[in-house]
Amino acid sequence: MAEQVMIEAAGREVPLSNPQKVFFPACGVTKLDLVRYYLEVADAILIQLRDRPTVLKRYVNGAGEEPFFQKRVPDSAPEWLQTATVTFPSGRSARELLPNDAAHLVWGVNLGVIDWNPWPVRAPDLDHPDELRVDLDPTPQASFADVRTVALCAREVLSEHGLVGFPKTSGSRGMHINVPILAEHEFGAVRRAALALAREVERRLPELATSRWWKEERHGVFIDYNQNARDRTVACAYSVRATPDARVSTPLEWSEVPDVDPGELRIDTVPARLAERGDPAAGIAAAARPLASLLELVALDEQRGLGDAPWPPQYAKAPGEPTRVQPSRARRQ
Repeated sequence: MAEQVMIEAAGREVPLSNPQKVFFPACGVTKLDLVRYYLEVADAILIQLRDRPTVLKRYVNGAGEEPFFQKRVPDSAPEWLQTATVTFPSGRSARELLPNDAAHLVWGVNLGVIDWNPWPVRAPDLDHPDELRVDLDPTPQASFADVRTVALCAREVLSEHGLVGFPKTSGSRGMHINVPILAEHEFGAVRRAALALAREVERRLPELATSRWWKEERHGVFIDYNQNARDRTVACAYSVRATPDARVSTPLEWSEVPDVDPGELRIDTVPARLAERGDPAAGIAAAARPLASLLELVALDEQRGLGDAPWPPQYAKAPGEPTRVQPSRARRQ
């Protein structure tokens, strides 16, 4: 086994250690195979990543082991790496990677990165998201057919508010819809708009969709509005996911959503699909629209008595947030 090979990418030679190390034991995909995949889809994935601060989710022993998140680019990193300094809700800051070309992708995979998790902002404006992200997370009892139905309902709501959604498989059991918006609002407003969207879908599909944060209250498909809080990220389009069959989070045409099978979208099938059909998410930046109409839905919810909803536990208590106590525990008190 070669200990190291040099990979040519974006006019640079990037070292790759242990290229034959198996990252996906069930299907035999190696570290070098993962690099070759990302080089093959580089133009498409870089549309999603360029100028976005990105967390390094490192699977140093492959997809079968637990990853760890590295938010700071090490001081020992090559000088050519592009970075941006982000500020977290805690007030701390870190220099995170901007994966702006294929050489950055190779460098990341060499550290064990399998999927890429960018912020919904672009440098230099790191305080105003240019995407609202709809994360459809099925409960164990929900089917993928339920996820597809909820996705199509979310599309209807978005369209009614002048917004365009770009759907993709999550690479696991769910789906994501990336919604390009004008970078005019801070994270709190975008999250609040995502909550209003989730509640509207819940009203239309009360048996299938939920905006309830507490797991004990959820049913069907949870619409995770908190993925729009500062420092929350999801795997981007064309990311390989750490599943046994090396599935890919794959952009879709809306016409594909009713029948898509995520198991067919893998590291060995997506490059050919991309070459044959093109990239359904290629025009995402040009589709950015104002968030104003969805923010009007926020105001309407407040008139109905629906204020904020719980934040994740690591965030400071927000103004108007309900008591952050598990409902069953609150009933016992």
